[in-house]
Amino acid sequence: QVRLVESGGGLVQPGGSLRLSCAASGLTFSTYAMSWYRQAPGKERGLVAFIAAAGGSTHYAGSVKGRFTISRDNAKNTVYLQMNSLKPEDTAVYYCKTVVGGNDYWGQGTQVTVSS
Repeated sequence: QVRLVESGGGLVQPGGSLRLSCAASGLTFSTYAMSWYRQAPGKERGLVAFIAAAGGSTHYAGSVKGRFTISRDNAKNTVYLQMNSLKPEDTAVYYCKTVVGGNDYWGQGTQVTVSS
């Protein structure tokens, strides 16, 4: 059974930083791409960042490019999202996701609130 567990969210002031973690189990982690999504109140869930299985290829939403960095540690079965220069509009629940055997697997989400 694939399981994804996010952590690291919280309240941060504008301009601050947070690092989110997503611990994966139940899959051969190193062979699967991983993604971070976010959903703000009243908005649809959207892709924030993607990292390929080998870790060499990444993709970012335009709104976070240059501020967020996705990375993975295959030895720890964990994907990270380093978020710098946070803005109030980054406030959302952040989810990690993977696709195994054509099925989407999501974590429970972690709340990020950017406010002074």
